[in-house]
Amino acid sequence: MNKRVVVILFSAFLVAVVCSYIVYRVVGVRLSAAQHHTSRVVVAASDIQLGSVLRDVDLGTAEMDGPLPKGAITNPQEAVGRGVISNLYQGEPIMENRLAAVGSGGGLAATISPGMRACAVKVDDVVGVAGFVTAGMRVDVLISGNPPGATNTMEGTKVKTLLQNIQVLSAGTDIQKDGEGKPKQVQVVNLLVTPEQAEDLSLASNQTHIQLVLRNPLDTQIAQTTGTAMANLFADKNSAPPKPRSTRTPAVVAPKPASRIYLVEVFNGSKRTDQKFVSSEDK
Repeated sequence: MNKRVVVILFSAFLVAVVCSYIVYRVVGVRLSAAQHHTSRVVVAASDIQLGSVLRDVDLGTAEMDGPLPKGAITNPQEAVGRGVISNLYQGEPIMENRLAAVGSGGGLAATISPGMRACAVKVDDVVGVAGFVTAGMRVDVLISGNPPGATNTMEGTKVKTLLQNIQVLSAGTDIQKDGEGKPKQVQVVNLLVTPEQAEDLSLASNQTHIQLVLRNPLDTQIAQTTGTAMANLFADKNSAPPKPRSTRTPAVVAPKPASRIYLVEVFNGSKRTDQKFVSSEDK
């Protein structure tokens, strides 16, 4: 084989080996950097309930691969002393949108958004949808009672949907006293409402009976209801409907023709008498 050809082939082989090695090193370094890029984030050291104020012992750190999610807290001191507005679970990264603003403290007040109010409603197990009403759910508020100044007392108790699609902030029990002064447990549900809704709800809780109706959180449609009365529940809905009134125009009856009276004078000798004859004429 020609010596010149051998040199050319050998040189090409060396160039190929060098280029392959360079490409391998560059790609390998980049893949290694991408696979081992981690960041340290603050996580919950244990399950933390809504309304709690974070302490040092409640927080820990963990390594997270890839880019950090938006709002993740990397410094534990940024979370200490802030209230929790949503339940946190062990090992879960602490996010800004899960904590109350700095200086707002903890408890239920920290979960109330600006412009809104938390209104407490006293309910029982049945009214509270058998205990299934928990924080974050959506309910409708129904009131029932006798409207003041009602003119028709035969209808009885009336029910009406007062509020719809209301968020539940918390549900629990409270210690109150009964009529004899003995302590008893009462279930209390705190609802997130506007100031106007809080006024209506406060008045309704003192004058009417309140019931909560559980709804799907994804169902935000406001239903148009008119309410109902006790008399409507006992109405015979299977009875035949009343016959519709006839819309035909009644036939016009032509008036009868007026009768005519004829007066005839009759002479019988010197005697004179008057005779009347009645005759009707059809035209």
